Amino acid sequence: MEESICPKKFDVVVIGIIFNPETKQVLIGRREEDPYIQDLTWCFPGGRVIQGEDIDKSLKQEIKKKTGYGIKNLGAFFAETCHARSDLVAVYFLTQVFEGNEQPGDGVKELKWVSPKELDKYFTHNYHRKLKQFMEELI
Repeated sequence: MEESICPKKFDVVVIGIIFNPETKQVLIGRREEDPYIQDLTWCFPGGRVIQGEDIDKSLKQEIKKKTGYGIKNLGAFFAETCHARSDLVAVYFLTQVFEGNEQPGDGVKELKWVSPKELDKYFTHNYHRKLKQFMEELI
């Protein structure tokens, strides 16, 4: 009898790179005691995709909960397996604000607009060099 092969399961998170084309800045949020990545402090807003849920809908809901903003999804541009957790796949989307008022929530304690070149000052974890390059090309 052949042994059945069960694929390894991954959790998927959708992450919004919320870009303001007028100021050339991106929005980041400060978290405390992240339950999934221990040393995470500042990060891009996003969250987990629930199995069977529409990815675009999930992205917009997670961004709204964490920032107070309604966003326009301009499309996915990068995906990676997270360094801190090999069972976590992150999909990054370029987005822009189209409505709402800034209001941190759902585990985000503070929001801040920063230049992509300033991200290294805030992030306690490394992020992929291709992601960094993409963001620096936005400005």
